[in-house]
Amino acid sequence: MKQKCAIATSISALAEIISVKLSDEELALLSAVLVQLGDTLATILTLRESCGKD
Repeated sequence: MKQKCAIATSISALAEIISVKLSDEELALLSAVLVQLGDTLATILTLRESCGKD
């Protein structure tokens, strides 16, 4: 459980570091890109689980 908390804390710290270096427009674009990346990876994982790992 401690490792999961450390990961969440690390992600929060990284988000803070990134947010102070980017403009609002850049931050919005990066956020949208990362959401799309996460959704696409989730789709690939679901397809692998339901269709096999080929």
